[in-house]
Amino acid sequence: MTQRVRSTNVARPKRDPSGRYRRTGIDKRPVTGVEVSAPGPSYGDGSGVAGDHVGDVKHHGGAQKAVYAFAREELDWWEGHLGRGLPDGWFGENLTTEGLDLEALLLGQRLRVGQEVVLEVSVPRTPCATFAAHMQEPAWARRFTERGRCGVYLRVAVPGPVAPGDVVELLSPPEHDVDMRTAFAAAMGDDEAARRVVAAACLPAMYHDRLVQRLGRRAPLT
Repeated sequence: MTQRVRSTNVARPKRDPSGRYRRTGIDKRPVTGVEVSAPGPSYGDGSGVAGDHVGDVKHHGGAQKAVYAFAREELDWWEGHLGRGLPDGWFGENLTTEGLDLEALLLGQRLRVGQEVVLEVSVPRTPCATFAAHMQEPAWARRFTERGRCGVYLRVAVPGPVAPGDVVELLSPPEHDVDMRTAFAAAMGDDEAARRVVAAACLPAMYHDRLVQRLGRRAPLT
C-alpha cells in the first residue's frame, strides 16, 4: 500500500468532557487540506496546523507537538475491538495516515509529505483525562497504553500545504535505533525503554531531562 495522507483534520472546539478545561480541540474533523508551519517553541504557542484549536495550552501546542498523526489501520483495529465506528480525526489527529507503521518510525526521522512539506518525528502522545472522557470507554488510558500504538507528534521542518492523498516519503533515517513505540513505553513508565532513549539522546531537551531525572530517582541506594 502507498504511504499517504488519508485525511487532514482540524478541531471543532467543544466543551471539554473531562471538565479540566473550558474547551478542547480533541474533536477533529476532515477538511480538504491544511497549511502547516512551525509554531513557537513552547506549550501555549499554538498548533502547527492553521485553523486548529489547542485547548490544553499547558501540555499541547508548540514546536515539538506541532502536528499529530495517527494511522487509519490503528483506528480500524480499535473499531473492531470496541465495536463502534471511529471516523478519521477521532483520536485528535491532524493527519490520518495509510500504509505507515508510525510507531516503527525512529525519533528524528524526517518525512516528505507531498511536494514540499517536511515533517520530523518528535515525541510520543500520552493519554490524558480529556482523551479518556472523549472516548467514554472504561480504563481507556490503561488500554491505550497497553496497546502501545500512540501515533506520532511531528515537528515542522519545511512548511506548506498538506492534502488528502499526499504521498509520504521517508527521508534518510537518524543514526540511532529508538523508535516511537520505545519512546512511548519510556514515557509511560518502562525504565528499560527509558534507559535506551536516554542513551540515544534522541528526545528534545525537556523530555530527555525528564527521563534522566526519573531514572535518577529510581537508582538503588548505596
